[in-house]
Amino acid sequence: MSFTPRGVYTALVTPFKDGSIDFKSYERLLKHQLDNGVQGFVVNGTTAESPALKVEEVRTLFEKTKSFVSGQVPLILGTGSNATFKAIHSTKLAKEWGADAALVVCPYYNKPTQAGMKAHFLAIADSVDIPLVLYNVPGRTIVSLNPQTTVELSAHPNIISIKEASGDMDYLNHLEGRLPEEFALLSGDDGTYYEFLNKGGHGVISVMSHLIPQKVVEWTKSQSPEGAKDFESYKDLIAGLFIEPNPTPTKWALKEMGIIESAECRLPLLGLSDDGQAQLRPLLEKAGLI
Repeated sequence: MSFTPRGVYTALVTPFKDGSIDFKSYERLLKHQLDNGVQGFVVNGTTAESPALKVEEVRTLFEKTKSFVSGQVPLILGTGSNATFKAIHSTKLAKEWGADAALVVCPYYNKPTQAGMKAHFLAIADSVDIPLVLYNVPGRTIVSLNPQTTVELSAHPNIISIKEASGDMDYLNHLEGRLPEEFALLSGDDGTYYEFLNKGGHGVISVMSHLIPQKVVEWTKSQSPEGAKDFESYKDLIAGLFIEPNPTPTKWALKEMGIIESAECRLPLLGLSDDGQAQLRPLLEKAGLI
């Protein structure tokens, strides 16, 4: 496995208009991201509203992304499920469609043990010859992949990275010196991502990079006292992107910025509430985004 994700990857939203994917808006978003130096994309992740996408839509979305990007940056496809056979099937499709890697979330809802999660990820890694990025996000899955299990999984040649979204800065301390040198540690929590980098992280799979891609790229490259101070000045905006379930605030912000035409989400997610808009608008104005 030669591919290892590093730097800033945007976990792309899926723009909708009148119930269908709005590909014109999507292309504007991709161009905005590439023009500002983002180093990769995640398609069909949490931020894409993956539970609300049909398989045919995921394929079209990925193929459109691949065609537009034309090899400029790597593409990771979300393939996780709480049923191992479904995750294997989706990961095989990722391989077939030409993804550079698959992002596989911890099984949600059914609350497996550490041994069950380890068996789940190993079954996928043994079934499909494609790089896998583990995705630990206990705020959504209830279960958390503990550091010891992560270390054990990292020994598999197909498991090359983790998106660690717990926000627990102690997590990396338990991994230090125990992983293969090429194994990539990616933050999945924008609010703590700068500290994550300073503790040895290699990059971020980000939501905030939709709005401020150039800033996130600069911060990730610099990791300087000045960068840390600049990052702190954006903390309120970053927090504002999560005042209601992701990607609801981000879609509204992108619409206000003129990047996508509609802030529409698919049920069970609703558009940003009036109260949410009232909170987020001044933060966008302060950042000079609208």
